[in-house]
Amino acid sequence: MLHINEHYLKLQASYLFSDIARRVAAFQEKHPEREIIKMGIGDVTNPLPPACITAFHAAIDEMATTSGFRGYGPEQGYAFLREVIAANDFQARGADVSADEIFISDGAKCDTGNIQELFALDARVAIPDPVYPVYLDTNVMAGRTGAFQDGRYQGLVYLDSTAKNGYVPSLPREPVDLIYLCFPNNPTGSTISKAQLQAWVDYAREHKALILFDAAYEAFIRDNSLPHSIYEIEGARQVAIEFRSFSKSAGFTGTRCAYTVVPKDCMAYDRSGTAHSLHALWNRRHSTKFNGVSYPVQRAAEAVYSEQGKAECKALIDGYLDNARLISQAMAKLGYAHVGGDNAPYIWVQSERDSWEFFDELLEKAGVVCTPGAGFGRCGQGYIRLSAFNSTANVEKAMERLATALAK
Repeated sequence: MLHINEHYLKLQASYLFSDIARRVAAFQEKHPEREIIKMGIGDVTNPLPPACITAFHAAIDEMATTSGFRGYGPEQGYAFLREVIAANDFQARGADVSADEIFISDGAKCDTGNIQELFALDARVAIPDPVYPVYLDTNVMAGRTGAFQDGRYQGLVYLDSTAKNGYVPSLPREPVDLIYLCFPNNPTGSTISKAQLQAWVDYAREHKALILFDAAYEAFIRDNSLPHSIYEIEGARQVAIEFRSFSKSAGFTGTRCAYTVVPKDCMAYDRSGTAHSLHALWNRRHSTKFNGVSYPVQRAAEAVYSEQGKAECKALIDGYLDNARLISQAMAKLGYAHVGGDNAPYIWVQSERDSWEFFDELLEKAGVVCTPGAGFGRCGQGYIRLSAFNSTANVEKAMERLATALAK
């Protein structure tokens, strides 16, 4: 008799965004005449930058020739892309990262979900609350948690991120082995200072813990005092793995390209206390389970770092940040406390009501889709997340609808 992995049975009824999609589909079926403005899932709405399109076409043309055709590429990524990433995203900011410490992949979601395979099942895991669901669910699937009780899984250490601490969690009061951090944060849009991040790095070094640092939204940072990478922090190379993506910074959500940085200094330990290179372990896992991102996609990603590509990507991001400011202004005018939107594409709004109830009200009264904060964890109850990924016209229309629906 074939048995299933029963840890899957611990998962809640559905993935958050699937549940949202079902509710929206049911509403549209009931009200086919109503126009829906989606400000929930963080998918981009603008087309790829022209520089990336040009590079994409050129690479496809190469693949149509005998001399230019490429089959399987290096699983870790082509050197031309890894080198420009290292130079532009890290070395230009004074961070010590080399090209061969960068692993190209098809998405930060995949990498943040897969990285846990390197670690023992009894690793003590610390996860922020609210949290991007992938960090949580993949550890549940692996078997690192107990049952789901009172809105949380037994066996995990939850790091409360609330208005009281500025949505930057405090250091754990108990020893942990694996720490997930995301800044600029999804879902709250909050940011972390260099001093705050230094405290986390110091903690990890003291306790021989590892930080999994999700920097997928770093391109939205406009405050020059904030760190774009954890490797701007002293000592981070020994205790941190960083995840980045072209999805939001260059519109690659449908094109799929991202990367993970695993420094050669980064170690974890076996039962005898012997240190092992996480770079070597991830390289082994990556080579075994992944055949690489396609050559045309990697050439398109390389074009992000051209002068034209940099300007075009900045314009895309600036447009989304303009949308975020419109949302922030509208929420302030309506009297709702909120955070985010200045260095991130998300606005975390305190509704002071049940999150799903507020979701339903916005959908019914305004035809606007948000993301219920409760879907991100217990600390998200009473909040919603609004996304700036939309056209300015749609954002303006949505804010007008909310002003009417929520007028006090």
